[in-house]
Amino acid sequence: MKYIFLLSVTILFSVSVKCQVEKEPLPDNDASIIKINPHNKLYGKVVDEQTKKPVPFVSVQVTATLHNGLNSQTKDSIIAATLTAPNGDFNFENVPAFDSLHITLSAVGYSSYNKFFTFSNLDKNSKGTIERDLGNMVMNHNATKLEAVTIVMDKPALQMGIDKKIFDVNKSISSKGGTAIDVMKNIPSVSVDVDGNVELRNSSPTIFIDGRPTILTLEQIPSDNIDRIELITNPSAKYDASSTGGIINIILKKNKRTGLNGLLSAAAGTQGIWSGNANLNLRQGKLNFFVSGNYHQSDGKSNSESYRQNKTNNVVDNYFNQNSKNERNRKFTSLRFGIDYFIDNRNTLTLSQGVVQGRFVNDQMQDQQYLNSNKDLEKYGTRASNEHVQFNRYNTQANYTHKFPKEGEELNASINLNYGNVKDNADILNNFYLPDGSLYSDPNNVHNDGANDNNQLTTKIDFVNPLKNENKIETGLKSYVNNYSSYFNSFSVVNGTETRLPLSNNYKYTEVVHAAYFTYTGKISTIGYQAGLRGEYSEFTGTLIDSAKKFGYEYPDKISNIWDALFPSLYLSKKLNDDEEIQLNYSRRVRRPNFWQLNPFIDINDPLNIQQGNPKLKPEFSNSMEFNYSKTFKNKSNFLGVVYYRNTQQDITRFSDTLTAEQYQQLNHAAVDPNAILNTYINAESTNRWGMELTLQQKFNSNFDITPSVSINYRNVKAGISQQNLSNKGWNWSSKLSANYKIETEHPSIFNKLSFQLTAQYESPRVIPQGKRLEQFDSDFGLRKDLFKNDKGSITFSVNDILNTHRYGVIYNTETFYQESYSRWNVRSFRITFSYKFGDSDFSLFKKSRDNSDNNNEN
Repeated sequence: MKYIFLLSVTILFSVSVKCQVEKEPLPDNDASIIKINPHNKLYGKVVDEQTKKPVPFVSVQVTATLHNGLNSQTKDSIIAATLTAPNGDFNFENVPAFDSLHITLSAVGYSSYNKFFTFSNLDKNSKGTIERDLGNMVMNHNATKLEAVTIVMDKPALQMGIDKKIFDVNKSISSKGGTAIDVMKNIPSVSVDVDGNVELRNSSPTIFIDGRPTILTLEQIPSDNIDRIELITNPSAKYDASSTGGIINIILKKNKRTGLNGLLSAAAGTQGIWSGNANLNLRQGKLNFFVSGNYHQSDGKSNSESYRQNKTNNVVDNYFNQNSKNERNRKFTSLRFGIDYFIDNRNTLTLSQGVVQGRFVNDQMQDQQYLNSNKDLEKYGTRASNEHVQFNRYNTQANYTHKFPKEGEELNASINLNYGNVKDNADILNNFYLPDGSLYSDPNNVHNDGANDNNQLTTKIDFVNPLKNENKIETGLKSYVNNYSSYFNSFSVVNGTETRLPLSNNYKYTEVVHAAYFTYTGKISTIGYQAGLRGEYSEFTGTLIDSAKKFGYEYPDKISNIWDALFPSLYLSKKLNDDEEIQLNYSRRVRRPNFWQLNPFIDINDPLNIQQGNPKLKPEFSNSMEFNYSKTFKNKSNFLGVVYYRNTQQDITRFSDTLTAEQYQQLNHAAVDPNAILNTYINAESTNRWGMELTLQQKFNSNFDITPSVSINYRNVKAGISQQNLSNKGWNWSSKLSANYKIETEHPSIFNKLSFQLTAQYESPRVIPQGKRLEQFDSDFGLRKDLFKNDKGSITFSVNDILNTHRYGVIYNTETFYQESYSRWNVRSFRITFSYKFGDSDFSLFKKSRDNSDNNNEN
């Protein structure tokens, strides 16, 4: 009887609320309404004062006080209502913000509970939404006052924080229909070379996806799947210690809006560009389903040239010139799907699966000239190679979040598994001729066959506990295990007979990192601080299977080297006023040598620039300091200035030298040129870097803004090997400019909602050990037209590398050789991308299924 009564009350209450809402629609022209993102969420839990147990079926109402701008009258209107669940939880979504709101709790046997609260502009929420936990609301007791919050309506393309930069990919017009590489080109402090390699302050950053390690390359991540990029230049103890070069965290798209929502896009362009992308999301009740799929195809052509002088005692012995043309075709597909299960207001479980598959084909033709000291041609050669690469990448994630009643107290646990394989086959043919065209030697034919398997398991748990007076504790544990195995067989092919070469190599390795961290955030007078300490144990064990040779490292390997496992950090900040803030921070980091830097195997993919690792490499340790100054202007423009210093001991440094006669003899019949340069790695004594970054985001009005940035760097390398002095020092600078303009007209026009974006970047020459890298410049342009009602559709036209100038150049100048090399992809491309977003908050898959089932039963 009790349950029938409660059910009847629930039905009558729901009908009553529905009627009130229908009878009292919210006026669109009410001056009291703050136009914001409507996806705000309020939730809490009702408990009994004495037993502390949940109270079910409590009536919860949220009422707004509306002001009529015409006659100054006010009235109250119920904007949300529900009953608490059996566990005492209640949940409101899509709550608008008004000048005055209050919440009312009522239940049989309990005193009525009422509390007024408002949404104001005192606090800022960078996500643009509210997800506020009202905590355990005790009946017959005063509730905790809901602090005033604000909602950011329109996020800028670049949000510059004192400790990180956040780049909104949706605002990047020129990267639509491209890959993550196209996105990186638009971010200040980040440089991208012609091969897609990314650097942050002239160092290689750590790449994460959703805060976790990945085995995907940037070229394998569609730009349309990326929500935002987080740039952390000097990470605290909370982050991996191996992030010496900073962290680039790629956050993928996934929304949790009620009903069915989605985004579809398709792109086509020159250089064989074809791509399609779909993102779908379905949220009903406690379940949120999400899925995204992408197909991307592109072609490309590259030209590279190299001019070398071989020397003895600084006297030129001979000259060598090389010209290469490379054509590539790249195709990959990706699929990502998962589910969020909202167990209750404070517990969420997320499961997801990702799949990426691809095929790359590279065809190369190479011309070579061998000249004597008088530049007379002695012989010439041709090299043809054809390479096929296939790969499969998978990612499985499980994440659990628990939010405690106290605001901000949270526990997160996750398991992340990356796994996959690669197959690589290549055929290489070398021919050498005398100046008269006759054969210099028999053709040299090599066939390479390789494959690898890789799996990475990351488990972590993080806990955040806010204390009184803005203090906070953060702590966590992490374990990372990386297993890699590979085989590579190289054969010399003569008259159809294959002979296995010494270059064949089978190997495996295991990399392990276990970590724990603790940070404490507090405030002394007007100075805020965060002090942290991270401890990491790392081990790397590599094995060359054919020879049973082992290599690797362990840190710390004994208790006396415990400092090798400790990584402190300290952040100090002070608000000069509401619009200005300064910060000083310090961190100690480590860069461990990766497998290719350690592996003694010789890679002959380029017969004139062969690669070999150094198993004696040691990790490098860095001490980094930054001073940041941030200022926000009245027109919402902002400025960020950074001065930084980094000292690195045992810096892992690239070293190049010509092949010795003994080394060439060992590589006989391997299609390697006797003039080849052997590239390897050494530990330098130290490297010091100083730098300054200046970024201004200037808003002229709501439709026009520009973001210029300048970076100035100084590098001083101290290194030497075999009595060779490899020390080098010098300055370099780079700059970027991003300009955005949008046309908005009062009357309908074809030009209305037409957006323009221009980006350009320049990097000056910069020193490296044994030489310097040459300058780089490229620019991109994008044009977007919003279509349909509520801008649900858009069409984008973009040009990458407008002037076709993006190329990479390097000069080596040593005692034994001088070489200038240039390479570039024919990267200028034109793309047209069409996107359409849709949504239906009333869509109910489960309801339709039940209706269909009922109809079938009636029939």
